[in-house]
Amino acid sequence: MKLIKETGQGSMSPQLKKFLSSLEKRASFNSGTSKVRAVVERIINDVRKNGDKAVRKYTERFDSVKIKSLSISKKEIYASAKKAGKEFLSALNISAKRIKTYHELQKDGSWYFSEKGGNILGCLIMPIERVGVYVPGGKALYPSTVLMNVIPAQVAGVKDIALCMPFSGRIDPQVAAAIKLLGIKEVYRIGGAQAIAAMAYGTRTIKKVDKIVGPGNIYVATAKKIVFGDVGIDMIAGPSEVLIIADSTADPSFIAADLLAQAEHDELALSVLVTNSESLAKKTAKELSLQLKGLKRKGIAKKSIDKYGAIIVTKSLNAAIDLSNRIAPEHLELMTKTPPKLLKKIKHAGAIFMGEWSPVTIGDYAAGPNHTLPTAGTARFSSPLGIHDFIKRSSVVHFNQQGFMGIAKAVETFADLEGLEAHANTIRIRSKAARS
Repeated sequence: MKLIKETGQGSMSPQLKKFLSSLEKRASFNSGTSKVRAVVERIINDVRKNGDKAVRKYTERFDSVKIKSLSISKKEIYASAKKAGKEFLSALNISAKRIKTYHELQKDGSWYFSEKGGNILGCLIMPIERVGVYVPGGKALYPSTVLMNVIPAQVAGVKDIALCMPFSGRIDPQVAAAIKLLGIKEVYRIGGAQAIAAMAYGTRTIKKVDKIVGPGNIYVATAKKIVFGDVGIDMIAGPSEVLIIADSTADPSFIAADLLAQAEHDELALSVLVTNSESLAKKTAKELSLQLKGLKRKGIAKKSIDKYGAIIVTKSLNAAIDLSNRIAPEHLELMTKTPPKLLKKIKHAGAIFMGEWSPVTIGDYAAGPNHTLPTAGTARFSSPLGIHDFIKRSSVVHFNQQGFMGIAKAVETFADLEGLEAHANTIRIRSKAARS
């Protein structure tokens, strides 16, 4: 873990500049390399042309599993779910209820208003009809991803949900329990770029979806980027991130634990502490070394903190906030004496956790807000997954004759100015009819 010091008020040390530059290179994950893109494009084109046959071929090639049926039956899901322990099922129910409650609060209804004279303008809000959910596998199991991606879609009123997940020869009991709890009827044993292609364009077995949500590796992320436009997507999710702003009142053992919680996700994960206390910085570094030794995933965590971990000492908390706003982290923890005072100054963050009893982990599983968040600086312009990702809006316009005539001349002027004669004629013909 690098220890970096700010050089002075408004200035930046060469070491800090180098670290920030490395974050910009790390963000290229979201774009994928030309080599990755070429591979993904071949897979997508093959699936579009050969459907199920191509999906089976790539599943065997990349997952080392031969599959006869792409779909997973309700019987298979229920049989696997029985193996999930009671303690986990209790945790699953608690999380699902809290996630549903939070997302219910995001609901927004259609609205209309009448102008003087009787014209009606409004917005009709409707759920997307069919959504594809991708649940990753590989380095860890993610039943929480099932909850976070499916519940807001259900709350929004999405009629059809298709779920795809990589298959290793068996269905994980905990993931199966989450699928059973939410009543998902359409589940497929496929992952990778081939799953994204199948959902985006359809095969004999899998009906085309309108939007794809859910995180995945660089091949999945690149596939989502390529199919965007033919279908909607939620975001291009990169490796996990946490930035902690702390002062001398913070507990270094809490900070170290929270940094390592992100580092164990992936070798590319970002774990940063920014503090105005050099003493806290040194104590946290010591705690990190101690806690790292006991981790089962210490190999992954060590690679992460060695490359993308940093403890940055700033002259003030305001300087720490400025740095955080520049990085725009996925997760931001405010571990200071008065977090609400800092909250007003935060401009960019996927999710904000205030106080020492609000670690990112509770947000990952059971706090209620969604854990699918913008990464790699995209919090500057995007938001957490939510109800808004599963609805669409149609504007509504209803003018009567009087209202039409009130703005007809202005509309005709615009059409003539832009050289669109037929546009102008739709106004002239109606205006003439209204006057006769």
